[in-house]
Parts: sequence; structure tokens; C-alpha cells
Amino acid sequence: MSAIVTGAAAPTTTTATRRPRGGLLRAIMHNRKAMIGAGLLVLFILLAAFPHLFVPWLHGDPRAIGELPLQSPSGKHWLGTTGLGQDVYAELIYSTRESLIIAVVAGLGATILSVIIGVSAAYLGGYADDGLSMLTDIFLVLPTFPLIIVLATYAGKGNLTVIIVVLILTGWSYGARQMRAQALSLRNRDFLESARVRGERSSYIIVVEVLPTMISLIVANFLGAALYSVLTAAGLQFLGLGDPNSLSWGTMLYWAQNQGALVNGLPAWALSPGLAVALLGVSFALLNYAFDEISNPALRPVRRRRARSAS
Repeated sequence: MSAIVTGAAAPTTTTATRRPRGGLLRAIMHNRKAMIGAGLLVLFILLAAFPHLFVPWLHGDPRAIGELPLQSPSGKHWLGTTGLGQDVYAELIYSTRESLIIAVVAGLGATILSVIIGVSAAYLGGYADDGLSMLTDIFLVLPTFPLIIVLATYAGKGNLTVIIVVLILTGWSYGARQMRAQALSLRNRDFLESARVRGERSSYIIVVEVLPTMISLIVANFLGAALYSVLTAAGLQFLGLGDPNSLSWGTMLYWAQNQGALVNGLPAWALSPGLAVALLGVSFALLNYAFDEISNPALRPVRRRRARSAS
């Protein structure tokens, strides 16, 4: 009888030890949203890192004034030229870097601020929780986009650093509320109580014990903040609150509007940067949705039933 029990227990132990390995990777590989979002994001990373590979015929600055202004798309200029004769396709490719930097840096900064404020409020409790929660609520109810316009205008119009800082300051509050709620559900768990009994410092408990259990929420928060940063930064630059000489998709939209791209019969000049912004936003949104499906246990049975019914 003991032999039977031992033999039956062995496969269970093997399965339990194998599941953590590559489980997340397998889930991502079998999630269509994750694969599409990751593919789009990898494409944009390649465009940002190696733009010259996608415009091999360009020698010099893509912003250099050309000789053929307002040309329609052709074999030489795939998306036409601007009012100053600049190649629209070359500008589109080289603008990927700044737009991606804004998304990653602003999204990462907003996520770090969300984690610090949200988790600290939940773990410390008392007056610290009241004060940080009040600060979060104030930023949640503020009209975000008008505030961004005011801050970007008076803090330093055209400065990329200012735009990133403004996006961080206005994009952390929603994530902080989520972090606080998640951390509150963990505050009285046994492993945290044992860490307190051992005499560990609060900073150690938060960093080593609490944050690793919130990785999925932190990643989802970063993706959401990056999506917010992409769309908002493009809107600010389209309104003329960015550097008009910079290479970014929002600046391309600004000049396309000012120089009458649609009136002059050049829809590719106006539509291509907007489409690029939309596709980068879609990549972050798909990864966010997919990661939520993968990390949320409540959604797993739904996917299994769908797979079974399909088979």
C-alpha cells in the first residue's frame, strides 16, 4: 500500500516542480494578444535602435531641407515630402526613438512613483496612509489634460525632460490606488507577520517580501502608464507644446497640420504618424490585456472552457 502511495505521489511532485519553470513563457506563447503586442513592440524597438537600416538611402539628417517640397508618394519618396522637401518616411522612422523613449521613461517613472506611494500607504497605515491616500485622491480628481497643458507651458515649452516629468506627475495616481489595494490584502499575511517577528525593517519587508508578490500588477501598471504617456505626449506635441525641431510623431502631426497636408493632397504625411502612435499604443494595450489574462486566475477557467469547446 505504501508503495502505491509513493508511486502516485511522484508524478505530482514532478508536476509541481516543473510548473513554475517556463509557465509564464508558455502562457505568453499561447496568448494571441501577447504575441501580437510583443511583435509590434519588438518592431518599434528595432526601428528606434537601428533607423538607418530601414532608410538605407538616407545620408545625413532626415530633417535637412530638400529640393522637392509637397511631393506625392513615389518610388523615391514612399510617403511623399513635407513643405520643406523632407522625406516623410525617413522622418517617420527616425521619430520612433523619441516617442518610444517618452513611453518607456515616463511609464517607468510613473510606475515607480505608484509603487512607492501605494505600497507605503498600505503597509505603514495610520497617518501615513491617510496623508498619502489624500494626495492620491487629489491627483485622481484633477482634470489631467488641462493640468498637463498648463504645466508643460509654464515649466518649459519644448523641453523633452519637462514633458516626461509632467507625464510622470500626472500619471501615477491611478496605479498608486491599485497598488495600495493590493498591498492592503497582503499586509496581514503570515509571511509578513513572521518577517516582523524576526525584527526586519519596514523597507526590507516592502522590497523583499511584498513587492515580489505584486510583479504582475506592477508590469500591468507600467504598460498602462506607457500607453498613457504615448498618447498624451503626442497630443501635447500636436498642440505645439513640444520642440518643433524634434523628431517625434507628435511633432510630425503638428507640422502636417500647420502646412496643410490634407489641403495639399498629402494624406500620408498626416495619417502615417497618427497610425504609428496608434500602433504603439495598441502594442502596449494588447500586452496589458494579455498579461492581465495570464496573471488573473479568475480568467483562466474561461480560456480553458473556450479551448475545450473549440476542440
